[in-house]
Parts: sequence; C-alpha cells; structure tokens
Amino acid sequence: MHALKKGAEDMKRKYLLPLALVAVLASCSKKDGASETILNEDPSTFAEIGSIDIGEAGAAEISAYDPATKRLFVVNNGGVNKIDVLDMADPAKMSVIKSIAITGGAVNSLSIHDGKLAAAIEAADKQAAGKVTVYKTSDYSEIKTIATGALPDMVTFSPNGEYILTANEGEPNAAYNIDPIGSVSVISVNNDYSVVNVDFAGFAAQQEALMQKGLRIFGKNATFASDIEPEYITVSADSKTAWVTLQENNAIAKIDLTTKKATDIFPLGFKDYNAAGNAIDVSDKDDAVAFANWNIKGMYQPDAIAVLQSGNIPYLFTVNEGDVREYDGFKEADRIKNLTLDATAFPDAANLQKDPKLGRLNVTKTLGDVNGDGKYETLYSFGARSFSVWNGNTGALVFDSKNELEVKCNAAKYYDDNRSDDKGVEPEGIAIGQMGNKQVAFIGMERADAVAVYDVTNPAAPVFQQLLKCGDAPEGVLFVPAKNSPTGKSLLIISSEDDGVVKVYSAKTL
Repeated sequence: MHALKKGAEDMKRKYLLPLALVAVLASCSKKDGASETILNEDPSTFAEIGSIDIGEAGAAEISAYDPATKRLFVVNNGGVNKIDVLDMADPAKMSVIKSIAITGGAVNSLSIHDGKLAAAIEAADKQAAGKVTVYKTSDYSEIKTIATGALPDMVTFSPNGEYILTANEGEPNAAYNIDPIGSVSVISVNNDYSVVNVDFAGFAAQQEALMQKGLRIFGKNATFASDIEPEYITVSADSKTAWVTLQENNAIAKIDLTTKKATDIFPLGFKDYNAAGNAIDVSDKDDAVAFANWNIKGMYQPDAIAVLQSGNIPYLFTVNEGDVREYDGFKEADRIKNLTLDATAFPDAANLQKDPKLGRLNVTKTLGDVNGDGKYETLYSFGARSFSVWNGNTGALVFDSKNELEVKCNAAKYYDDNRSDDKGVEPEGIAIGQMGNKQVAFIGMERADAVAVYDVTNPAAPVFQQLLKCGDAPEGVLFVPAKNSPTGKSLLIISSEDDGVVKVYSAKTL
C-alpha cells in the first residue's frame, strides 16, 4: 500500500501540478475578466494577410475600425465624397458592404469609440467653419453634427470617450487674403456635444521668444492666431491632456482638456544635416542615391503624432514629413540654385549650387537671411526625413531616427530618388500599440510606399524591426490590438490615398 501511495503522489506531482500551474498562468494573462489572452507576438514578423482596392486616388485616405461590428470605416474622396464600410470579419476576404454619403466638402479623418463614428468634414468653402458628424457604427444613423473651426483636418476621440477633438488647420485661400484662425475643437460628448474652440492667440506676446527657439510665424499679413495651423492630435491615456502638431509652424502645442485651454507651445528647432548620422541625398539629378552630410538644416514640421506614457513622462512620437506654403498669393519655397548665398557662409557657392550638389534642393525663403541683405547665411529645407521622440512635459528632443528610415528604404529598393530634392521618404503616419509585453510603433512613409516597424518599449531608444511594402502613398496607419481584432491577433491596417488600396498585416506568435 505504501508503494502504491508513493506512486500516486509521484503521478500527481508530474501531471496535475503542472496543469494547475498552466491554469494559473492562463488566468493571470487575462485582464479584468476579459476572455482574450495576451499574445506574445513578434513585431519583426508582420506579413500581409489581406488587401482590397476601393477605388481611385483619394479613395483610401484614413480608416477606423469598430470591434463591435467588425467593420472598417474608410474615407473615400475618390470622386464622390463618402465613407466606405468594409466587412472585416475575415481580413483575407474584405468587402465593401455600405457607403455613407457625405454632404458639403470632403471627409478628412475618422475616429471610433464605443459604437460611435466621428467624421471630420471640411466645408465646401475651406475657409468657412467645418463640422464633425457622429454616426452609430451599428446602423450608420446620424447622432449629431457639430460645427468646428475651419478645415478640420484630423479627428480623434479621447481614450475615455468623453471628448472628440479636431485639429482645425485654417488654411488660407489661394490669394492668401483670407486666413482663418487655426484652432482645436474640443467637443464634450456627455454634455450634448457642446464645443469649445481652442486657439492660440494668447501666445502672441511670446511670438519673438518662441521664434528664437524655432517657431515659424511667416504667413502673408498673418496674425499669430491665423498663422498657426494645427495638423494632428494625440491624447494622454488619462484623457486630461492633448498635444497637437503645428506642422507649418514647426512646433507642438499642449492643451489642458480640463480647462480647455492651450498651456504651452514647444518650438522644435532644426535638424543639422552636417551632423553624424544625418547624411541625406539632396539631388534628383545626380544619377545616384548618395547620402552625404551638407551644411544645411531641416525643419521638423511633423504631421502625425502619438503619445506613449512611460513613468511620469509622456513621450511624443512625431513623423517629420515637412510641408510647404505654396499659394497663388504666397510661395515660400525655391531651389538653392536660384538663391544668392552669403560668401562667408558658403565660400564654394558656385559649386554647391550645381544640380548634382545642392542646387535642386527646395528650401524656404522665409528663413536664413538674418540681416535682410538678400543673401542666405543658412539654408532650411522642409521636414526632417525621420521620426522623433519628444518629452511631452518640456518639449525637449529625446530621440531622432536620423537617416535610418531612408537608409533602410534604399537598401530595400523602396527609396524614390525623384523625391531627394524635396522631402525624401516623407514620414507621414504613425500608430503605437502594445503587442504582448512590447510597445511597437509603425511609421508610414508617403514617398517610399512603405511602413517601418520599431520596438519602442524603451521610448528613448527605438529599435528597428522590419520594413513593409504597402500601397501607393500610405496615409492611414491603424493598429488594432489583439483583444479587439476579428482574428484574435494584433493587426496593422494601412490605407493608401494614391491608389485606394487597404492592406492588412499580422505577426507571428512566439
């Protein structure tokens, strides 16, 4: 009997205890009673699992996913302004099941929270007030339409769903004699969608000091408030703070959502292309992709922005696309070969201004001639051809990818040398999501037609994982976490505006 008892105990230890341990570990991997386990996915193994073409250029600019209905809502301005609804239950077999007609101007952006779809819609007259229309994702019925500032270019829900925010760019008209105030509309969902338009007029007294740090206020006859052009918004996890990129102004603004007031403007300064690791190709007429250091600077001018909290620091990730004011009544850009360079700063000007050298590079005429003698001592190009990480409390630069995006794209044969004289690969879109115990960033590059994947678990030291080919001119970069995904695995959804293609990617589990 003793031997039998000992054998039974051995069997129990060998089989039952490990099974109990597995059950405990499985239960620990669930959050707040959710049924989904946390997958340990490898961010270096994303591969395409589905694709759909929904139309011509302008047909797939921005997308938003609703986990309740397993539907993807996609901006489609490729002809008739509308929002296409895609069945995403099986990403390998996506199909358009509905189109929501839009009246007025074009849809610029979409965001979804708890069964509500918010669409940012510009007015037919882009200098007039725009609007946000909120729909039910279940039956597409309209819940509310709210007036915003001029040209709402981006919309987002706060994480808690209490606010809808729009970045109202307020672009001038072609003649540049009407320039609306740039603002951020803060819409209180639970207060009958009441709205407060936050502008930046209160910083006018600080204009000179801010410009010394790299803020740009340079429009034709513009006031401080009208010159500011909000581009893109991100909101803290606690829904108390928003940060908005001011692309043309080369800055990030900070907004307190409790008081609904702007509290800071962080000028971003300039990138030195003569520094180690910052080598770029500056010519589309040199018959080569030749990265080199040059005595020029780049304005960061970020488009999209995302926030990742680590400790007590909100880290702001920006994609530094660059943008140019080019209107009938005001044009800021010119090629270096057409400018007069200061002989002291550029003793080899005649050689530098040749097409295979710096001659073809587009720069702004609004900076660099400090003494106003018509000769440029410093040259400032558009964008920084990188993504950056900033301290959201102070605005200090924490990290810049330098020229890694362009080097990686060139190695993969994705680099477009025809864009070397302008803004290079043009990083434009970004999304950050959690995969297992890792934080992962996805960087969409408009001119390389590619997305770079980075492990950003340490926000101060992102690590490259892989490069994905996508459609033509990726605009929308969307991450769907595994807990919300129709497949039970994390998904990356890329929508591309120049060919109307939506692609879906998934990673392997470890």
